[in-house]
Amino acid sequence: MTKINIIRDKEGFIWEFVAEGHAQPSKKKGDDIVCAAVSAIVFTAVNALEELAGIRSCSMKDGMVKCTVPVDIPQELKPKVKIILDTIAIGFRQIEYTPSYRRYISVLDEEV
Repeated sequence: MTKINIIRDKEGFIWEFVAEGHAQPSKKKGDDIVCAAVSAIVFTAVNALEELAGIRSCSMKDGMVKCTVPVDIPQELKPKVKIILDTIAIGFRQIEYTPSYRRYISVLDEEV
């Protein structure tokens, strides 16, 4: 199962997301559509944060990606970062809401 953990503050700003695990609904390597969808969203976020906001605080290990927004982010960048991260949260939830995929993905979107 792929697990997504999204961490927001009380105002709804996403400060971190972690994606880990493999969905593996297909027995044939390369046919895992859920992992492919999650990977596309994750790498879009990583690249958008870097190219559009200059944030390079994502780490990747086998089967896990963690992106954390620096606490000292310039105020003028926050709206751009918010749009990027809110968009990926919607994408993750859309995969989770798809009836045939929901047993392969879990999205925890929490306020801390």
